[in-house]
Amino acid sequence: MKRSAFAAALLVAASPVAVDAAPATMISATPVAGAPEGARAYRVLYRTQTNRGATQANALVIIPRGPAPRAGRDTVAWTHGTTGIADACAPSANAWRFSIIAGLSPLLRRGYIVVAPDYIGLGSPGPHPFLVGEDTAHAVLDAVRASRDAPRANSNGRFAIWGESQGGHAALWSGQKARSYAPELQLTGVAAAAPATDLVANIAGGSNPAVRALMTSYAGAAWSEIYGVPLKSVTGPIGQDLMRRLARQCVTLDGFKLGTKIGLARMTYVLRNVDMSTLPRWDALMRRNSVPTTRLGVPLLVAQGSADVIIGPQTTRAFVDNMCRAGQRIRFIQVAGGDHVTIAKRTADQTVAWLGDRFAGKPAPNDCPVG
Repeated sequence: MKRSAFAAALLVAASPVAVDAAPATMISATPVAGAPEGARAYRVLYRTQTNRGATQANALVIIPRGPAPRAGRDTVAWTHGTTGIADACAPSANAWRFSIIAGLSPLLRRGYIVVAPDYIGLGSPGPHPFLVGEDTAHAVLDAVRASRDAPRANSNGRFAIWGESQGGHAALWSGQKARSYAPELQLTGVAAAAPATDLVANIAGGSNPAVRALMTSYAGAAWSEIYGVPLKSVTGPIGQDLMRRLARQCVTLDGFKLGTKIGLARMTYVLRNVDMSTLPRWDALMRRNSVPTTRLGVPLLVAQGSADVIIGPQTTRAFVDNMCRAGQRIRFIQVAGGDHVTIAKRTADQTVAWLGDRFAGKPAPNDCPVG
């Protein structure tokens, strides 16, 4: 089943639930059919902020059925990996909306609310800020805020964040911004599987040429619109049209269409001698949106597969080492032979247990060297 295919028949099980927008960030909550057993789900429209002003975004909110604990429900924000930058790529509007969430069943069995933001510009106004740190963090934190007003949510304001790949980048940036942007919420921990951290290494230095071409197309098309940097400065006037066409394609579960594969091959050729880190404006944007290596103030879990050709294991290891030097407590899970696509689900049991310990207030393990 292709991620880019809409499943409208599954989306709406009833009319939208109107929600008072002030002072909450939620605008509406529309019930979604096909929720996991023992849960109800809503597609939530909410307000959020970019560096260019206020906008709206969507998120999937999944709530366990039955009575909430007396202290209220804890929340896990799931930040998804790359699906694309076009409206059709919005996870909450696709049939695979639930299957993309690692560890969803055990999270719900533990009684957590699961909030899965689309981020900005996927099925909502404006361009998608692909790998734009602050805008993405705002979208994630505002999704958690909005989820508190979903019907029968009974949230207690405590939350953790777990993401993979692009979503690992989102989780880490959200962890950095949580205290200043959403001080009324209580963050307990951040988990990131194969996170994009050093964008110079992740985009400009990727080891897989086809993936590098796709990521450059997504970043180039998004950043040119957000920051006003001409695409032709990367590819020339002919390549920019190809990049824009390629950026309209969604990542799929069963591979790409033939036309997309041909476009990827052409883009790979166009970019064969291009190093974006040598282009000052693009290099500055990659560095600006790389994850800061400063302490989060809460425990961190990082998972990485040794066979990942999309997010290089050495780049993730360097990020972990830098965070250790900053005094961050880290649980670092290394999976021998683990690839990029499956790393979050392969480490889901360990991550869910780690998140549960953070909610329980247990001491966090630390794999950083002592001294």
